[in-house]
Order: sequence, then C-alpha cells, then structure tokens
Amino acid sequence: MQQDVIEGVPARHWHRLEDGRIQCDVCPRYCRLHDGQRGLCFVRARKGDELLLTTWGRSSGFCVDPIEKKPLNHFLPGTPVLSFGTAGCNLTCKFCQNWDISKARAFDRLQDLASPEAIARAAARSGCRSVAYTYNDPVIFLEYATDVAQACRARGIQNVAVSAGYMCAEPRAEFYRHMDAANIDLKGFTEGFYKKLCAGALQPVLDTLVYLRHETGVWLEVTTLLIPGHNDDPAEITALSAWFMEHLGPDVPLHFTAFHPDYKMTDVPRTPAKTLIEARRIAQGHGLRHVYTGNVHDEPGQSTWCHACGTRLIGRDWYEITAWAISEGGLCEQCGTPCPGVFEPRPGAWGGRRAALRVGGELPV
Repeated sequence: MQQDVIEGVPARHWHRLEDGRIQCDVCPRYCRLHDGQRGLCFVRARKGDELLLTTWGRSSGFCVDPIEKKPLNHFLPGTPVLSFGTAGCNLTCKFCQNWDISKARAFDRLQDLASPEAIARAAARSGCRSVAYTYNDPVIFLEYATDVAQACRARGIQNVAVSAGYMCAEPRAEFYRHMDAANIDLKGFTEGFYKKLCAGALQPVLDTLVYLRHETGVWLEVTTLLIPGHNDDPAEITALSAWFMEHLGPDVPLHFTAFHPDYKMTDVPRTPAKTLIEARRIAQGHGLRHVYTGNVHDEPGQSTWCHACGTRLIGRDWYEITAWAISEGGLCEQCGTPCPGVFEPRPGAWGGRRAALRVGGELPV
C-alpha cells in the first residue's frame, strides 16, 4: 500500500490538545489529528507538530464564467469572473453537484499549478472583474484563497466566495476581510437535513449569514437547492423565509435552484419548475424583495424587479441580460428607488459563455 506523503504550507487556526493531538479550528467539525492524519476535508493534514494545507498553489482548473452562474444577480451583472477551486470539502453532501472535485481524494485531480500573482494576472488579462473561489468550499483552502485575494485586490480585481458557510468565527473573520461578495449555500432549514445529508449542522451556517449581513461590507446572496422530498416542503420554505426576513432583511437576494440527480442521490427526481415558483411566491409573501429561481428557464423568476414600482430592472434569459433599467447609482430609471447591490452604469456583455483558462505561474520555493 502506497504511503500517504503529506506536503504543503503551514496552516492557520489550530491548537494542540493535552493528549498530543492537533485540533483544526477552521470549521465546526474540529478534526483532531495524530501525526500523519488528514481531516475530513482531506486537504488539511498533520505533519509532525504542525498542520499543513496540502493544496496551496494547486487547482482543479480555471474557467471564466458569467457572474450570474455563482449565482450573483446584484454584483457587477453581466461581467466575467475567473473561477477556480481545489480538491476536498468539509461537508459530505450526498447531493453534491461538483462531487468529482469536492470529494476528490487523489491529487491527480489538481492539474493546474498557479501562484496568487499568476491568478491575478490571468484575471486581469482575460478581462475578469472578479475572481471566485468556488467548485469546492474555499473554507478549507483559506490560506491559499486569502493569498490570491490579496494579489487580486492589488490589481483592482474583486473577490467572490461561493461557500456553504460552515466555518468557525475566527477564521470566518479573517477570510471575509478579503472578500467583496459571497453566495452562501443554505442547504436546508432543519438540523435533520444537515445531519442526514451533509454530516453537518445548520446553526453555524445561520451564524455565518448573520455575520456577513450585519458585521461586514461583503455583498451577500443566498442559495437553497430544493431537493424533492427532502427540503422542498412548503412549511420548511415558510420557516426559512420568515427567518430570512427577520435576520437578514428584505434586500438580500435569495435563489431557489433546481436539483438534478447526482452523486449519491441519483434516485431522486429533478425539481419541478412549479416547486421553485411556489417557493419564490412564499418568500415574496414574507417580504423578501429579490427572490430568484435557478437551473430552470423562468425569465420572470430570473429577472430583477423594482420593489417600489414593478419595473423590470434587469431582464435575464438564463445568463443573458436582455433588459437594463438601472441608472447610475443603482437607481430604478422609472421611479428612482435604489436597488441594493453593486452596479455599474451599464452591465457587462459576457453573456452565458464559459471558457476554460490555462493559468501558469511558478510557485515559491
């Protein structure tokens, strides 16, 4: 049997226990490791008397996506975002739609080597307004993500986190100091769902949402993948919407997206469009102003509307922008009501394209 060789850069957010083990404090899983052991995420590992991040500078690939694919509908609409991830994850979602990356246990998945400066240069060269840490959860490669984020900010490029929000308070504060926008996956609204399907817990995710909304300037949007028979009950969506309105307010965009059979849940059917439309209606009924449907063709449910006068502010057909009625300053052209978000006078023109990108860059020795 081949021996596991652990190499990497020193990780942060850990401490030594009295029994000699090292505890990782990045997420509420609190993995306690003997020498040579890896955490559940697989990429944070103990070697000797320190914890290492084994994927610094290594990516599963780079793509230029529309920002709406993250999904972010109120952050630089129409612009391209350079997207990348590494391997591993700190949740074990049975419905994972990126399972070939997030569940990877072999580093042959990590084809691209890239320094933070190389990524920032590639983003600038390709015309990307932002870089997204996505595909797997950036929580587990925090040290690499924050290094990249600093290189991007030095070039005026913004940073986007796509995360499940399952992390502890201290690393959360460090990580989001470097982010400009985030989409957090609120995977369900019961502890039972998180325990059974994700081997996690709901409350830390709610804590992250409240933290981002009230203690940072990070632009926040939230996504819930509705899975038939698991988290699509109208009573659960009602409870989610009521909590959302009370704790996050009416202006944080909420996306309900359709599940497709994947990973360990291939026996579950696709989410019907009518389920998403009804979820949107419920959330709007609780006062949420910007509720979207995703992974289905639904122009009304994917467009942005002025909550004051009903004008279509941004028309969308999948990832294509078909209408624009936002004036400079993010105001409705019809009535002057502000639309919450980060907008420029005109939208980008990237459209629905997805382009693979080769990012080269020598890694520091």
